Amino acid sequence: GAMWRGAAAGLLCLAAACLLHQGFEPRARLLSAAELRRYRGAPGEPGLYLALLGRVFDVERGRKHYGPGGAYSRLAGRDATRAFASGDFTPAGLVDNVSGLSPPELLSIHSWLSFYSDNYDPVGKLVGRFYDENGAPTEALREVEAAIEEALKFQAESEQKKQQFPPCNSEWSSAKGTRFWCSRQSGGVHRDWAGVPRKLYHPGSQGSRCVCVRSTGPPWGQPDSSQHSDRGDLDNPHLEQYEGCHPLAEQCVL
Repeated sequence: GAMWRGAAAGLLCLAAACLLHQGFEPRARLLSAAELRRYRGAPGEPGLYLALLGRVFDVERGRKHYGPGGAYSRLAGRDATRAFASGDFTPAGLVDNVSGLSPPELLSIHSWLSFYSDNYDPVGKLVGRFYDENGAPTEALREVEAAIEEALKFQAESEQKKQQFPPCNSEWSSAKGTRFWCSRQSGGVHRDWAGVPRKLYHPGSQGSRCVCVRSTGPPWGQPDSSQHSDRGDLDNPHLEQYEGCHPLAEQCVL
């Protein structure tokens, strides 16, 4: 219900939105792109700054990376948010336009933002794409923040799914065909049960993949349901047995 959604939103806020807004006082300094360009750490310049999603950080203590001659010197004195996601350090890539980035690329920007928030001092905001001349967030910033939150939510759900249905081990040989089997660490998910192989179908997409399914205890996410039938997740509607395999065999050869 709504209460649960509210709590979940609160938790997400801890991860995403709140990070995005932390550490920036309303009184924070506002810089124009021309001012920011003066902060590239060269002799006679006032300092060494870079901007990410319109937030300006003082990266003086990272001078060997960001200062003149450093590996990341091209990030200094500008907002090159796109380059943090794409790794493209050509002039075309050193821009703040983030349209069309994929969820993993957005997550990369988010983790860089955490990195700068944790390691460097915030200076203020860059007036332009992400903040207006009063320092208020623009529509463009709200859109990218919403997309980052969406990507974080999707990542959390995928992690949950992988805990519930870890991938099978599999090997193929021309003599024996394909063998699927489950172990307590298959799919890189360390757990205290091995499970049995099943096909997992995703609503709305073709094909299936082999996952390991817990075959005893209550269904996932229902630890206290007393009416359950001690079959783990075997009755999940998105699963199908492999033909010609015993329903409870820990391995299948097809």
